Amino acid sequence: MIISASYRTDIPAFYGDWFMNRLRAGYCKVINPYGGQVSRVSLMRDDVDGFVFWTKNLSPFADHLPEIRERGFPFVVQFGINGYPREFETSVIDPKASVTLLRRTCGTFGTRVCVWRYDTIVVSSLTPVEWHLRNFEALSRELQGATDEVVISFLHPYQKTIRALRQAATDHGLIWRDPAVEEKKDMASRMVAVAGQYGMRLSICAQRQYIVPGASDARCVDAERLSDVAGRAIYSARQGHRKECGCWESRDIGEYDTCPHGCVYCYAVSDPALAKRRLRTHDPQSEFLIQGSET
Repeated sequence: MIISASYRTDIPAFYGDWFMNRLRAGYCKVINPYGGQVSRVSLMRDDVDGFVFWTKNLSPFADHLPEIRERGFPFVVQFGINGYPREFETSVIDPKASVTLLRRTCGTFGTRVCVWRYDTIVVSSLTPVEWHLRNFEALSRELQGATDEVVISFLHPYQKTIRALRQAATDHGLIWRDPAVEEKKDMASRMVAVAGQYGMRLSICAQRQYIVPGASDARCVDAERLSDVAGRAIYSARQGHRKECGCWESRDIGEYDTCPHGCVYCYAVSDPALAKRRLRTHDPQSEFLIQGSET
């Protein structure tokens, strides 16, 4: 089984010590976010084919990566770098630091280890289309040679995301909009050309209506990439986590409403204050990422 850590929260940035404690123990416990059932998830080498880490800040976790590799686990890092204004990402580290971390990680573990994520794309008065294209080109240039893939996605109209964007508009006097399909496809086409110029292919996450020539369906949990990293075949079923998802089957060990990065476009946090409280009360010695079920 491939373990996802985690598309529900940023484990490398905030919960890395907990993860390593559970890895050394050989298991963790996970609460189903929809039904509340508790499951025991094995983290033993014989049961885990590899890890996919999702993060916007690998720095607190970077020193753990050699131990994970020494224990025989291949891993891939889905590394989000947007370089957005603080109005949209209140607590994310400086993009220059992120670029340095990604380049250093790929320099140590190989160019197949890190995938750059430029998502979610939010078009607004602070970040109009041309701003995105300039920003994407600048980041692509900085990441040339460090990674071979960039994943993009456009704003998903989840209720929690819309609420957060409306609050940001009120707080900061900005205007955001959801561009028409053809405008998004034009953006994607222009970004495909930029990515190719800097040695990357562009994939689109769970939004097949925006796939244009030169782009592909994103496989954020990718058994083929993990196989390349591991140097051996890793087999997994194709089983997306949501409609139009191209991922391979995995088990996620994170929990929603636990990431305090403060990204207003985030689908995984409906209550930023709750996320901060949960981080403060987090016990890295617990079997669970978050003990109990505070609401």
